[in-house]
Amino acid sequence: MSLFLTHPLSWSALLLVLDALLWHLAPFTHRASRIGVRLLLFVAFSALVINAGVSPLQAPSFADDRVAQLGATALGILWWLYAARVLTEVVGLILMRRIGHSGRLLQDVIGALVFLAAIVASAGYVLELPVKGLLATSGVVAIVVGLALQSTLSDVFSGIVLNTTKPYQVDDFVMIDGVEGKVLDIDWRATHLLTSAGTLAVVPNSVAAKAKIVNLSRPTNLHGVSISIKVPNHVRPRRVLDALDRTLQGSSSLLLNPAPKALLKEAGEEMSEYVASGFIAELARKGDVRNQLFDLAHRHLEAAGISRHPDGVIEPSSRARALLDEVKVFRSLSHEERDRLAESMVPQQYSAGQVVLDLDEVPDSLFVIATGIVSVSVSDSNGLAEAGRMGPSEVMGEQSILADTPSQATFTALTSSIIYRLDKQLTRQCMAQRSEVGQALNKLQAVRQQNSRLALMAKPVPVRKGGFLGWLQKR
Repeated sequence: MSLFLTHPLSWSALLLVLDALLWHLAPFTHRASRIGVRLLLFVAFSALVINAGVSPLQAPSFADDRVAQLGATALGILWWLYAARVLTEVVGLILMRRIGHSGRLLQDVIGALVFLAAIVASAGYVLELPVKGLLATSGVVAIVVGLALQSTLSDVFSGIVLNTTKPYQVDDFVMIDGVEGKVLDIDWRATHLLTSAGTLAVVPNSVAAKAKIVNLSRPTNLHGVSISIKVPNHVRPRRVLDALDRTLQGSSSLLLNPAPKALLKEAGEEMSEYVASGFIAELARKGDVRNQLFDLAHRHLEAAGISRHPDGVIEPSSRARALLDEVKVFRSLSHEERDRLAESMVPQQYSAGQVVLDLDEVPDSLFVIATGIVSVSVSDSNGLAEAGRMGPSEVMGEQSILADTPSQATFTALTSSIIYRLDKQLTRQCMAQRSEVGQALNKLQAVRQQNSRLALMAKPVPVRKGGFLGWLQKR
């Protein structure tokens, strides 16, 4: 203790060095712990300074010792700066806990004001400078600097407004002033966005505060996805809307509530624009779902005999032949082979809810969907689980063609559908003539078996009720 009392100013300076080392080098895992240690060191520093006869509220009085006078003056000024730093850290901790990452900008602005007040206070109390004149002079300087930095100050205060109202946060996907991207950072000057092209877009806060902001990440589990299709005016709108409704039903990725919908957006001189829209739960899948919807729309429009070209016409008589061109399994066949195959295809109408191919059934044909949506369900110990949905140009019953194996799923028409039947023996002749057909059927079967396993794995497990309520239900 005598050592502390003999050289209090030296120990005060050493305490400042210790604070700097602990702040940068100590392995604190939590920010609150680091700030707590700094607060304790500040209290110890204040006690040492006051015991040394130095008051932060008045000028030091060591007239006979010029070195001590200089050291005491420096410690008095450092006390104010130290207090400002500790106060800034405490305010920052409170802001981070209350409003998250966006509190960093407010912490910087508040910290600047606190340090400015500390500098003025140290000048007035420790150095005994004429603070009124200093404030008047600084006020004039502040006006000049403010006029010169109007745009920068506008960005700062706009950043404060954005951080307070929080129209977006870090990691949100937003569209600001026509720029779309992921928010990487919001600092005192600008918002930094990572665009889909992998580039960095810097949007000034003043521009963001005035612009129209679309936050694509909110609500959290509800994100819109839509596609736009143009069809010639001579096609009846009801036919197009029916095909787009089947498109939306064909995607199992869309949420049932809010319900997806298709509508006529605009009728031009030659082409009419239709929009099909729905909602998904994961924003990251938006691109994949849009691609799927475009593909489904193309297939359902073609299946309905609707051409998207002004002069194009799809004849109903060639529907079976055109359908074969879209079936991946038969792409290795020549045009003549497809012509002969199309002649033997027999169409059959199925109403909504009707079973096309039942579980454990061994069909005598290969099924090719021409129009409509078919739901595929696999069984488990708790019943049926939907493994996927099928649309035009997709086939069913490949197990029977390959090895007379019964169907491992139930295929049910979700909408009114037209499905062509292709005789099993004729399909096997194609496999004998073209090995690619058999390879395609085997690959299709492997993919569907994998999808069935994934569907069963993804099915939520029912929660078992326990405790008092569970005991009552067993009684």
